[in-house]
Amino acid sequence: MSEGDRMNAIPADATTGTDHDGVLNGPDSRAATNELLSTLRAGRYTPSAWSRFLARATMRSVRQALHHRWALLEATMLHAGLAALADPRHRPWVAGSWLLTISHLGMLEDRGTLGAANTLTLIRANLPALEHRLGKAVPLLALATDWLDGRISRATGTETRFGRQADFLADTAVWTWFTLRHEPNGWLRTATFAAWGASVAAVTAASFAGGAMKDLPRSRWIRPAATVQVIIGVRIVLRQISDTRRKLHGEVRPT
Repeated sequence: MSEGDRMNAIPADATTGTDHDGVLNGPDSRAATNELLSTLRAGRYTPSAWSRFLARATMRSVRQALHHRWALLEATMLHAGLAALADPRHRPWVAGSWLLTISHLGMLEDRGTLGAANTLTLIRANLPALEHRLGKAVPLLALATDWLDGRISRATGTETRFGRQADFLADTAVWTWFTLRHEPNGWLRTATFAAWGASVAAVTAASFAGGAMKDLPRSRWIRPAATVQVIIGVRIVLRQISDTRRKLHGEVRPT
């Protein structure tokens, strides 16, 4: 067989598959995600394409978790502590947070640890599971940690893709939970879903449909999520002031 025949006998995707695996195994989380999504799209979203997508994504997550051993240990210890403090009924929430965290450690890229800012973000994401201990302090702690983790990451130069995604997902989880459980205003509930839940759904759908990761549009002047967060925060403070005044005057707020 001639050299040309031997080359023609090699499957067309043999060399490209190696290149694709190199991207998937590399440190660039964005490139790896785009590779996974583009392969899924090229497979026309068939059951076999989804199976391959899930298998490859799982393998990358496992490899990256093992590569970031200290971050894996930190995340596991943090969530174990949160689970111990959580209401037993809400421990699945903590378990879900842990699973999402360790499966996305590749987004830390060249950082080996979670760091203080990301740790605060993960604590914020699990505040609903601690409501029985924290009570009305949950939303105030959510606002405080949201402000603080951003300040820390910028001051220490430790901003990562992991942190940006975790920050948005933590806000989505906490404020969606809070409005469903404690917010009586229907318009504000709708605004919360539009600002966070609908945004996550839209970006996810666009990423899968386009075969590449899409970013949430950000504007310096128009920031719906931040606006809704401020409104919720103001309402929380006003309600707590009102409750304090009632207590001082011996009034009981109707339940």
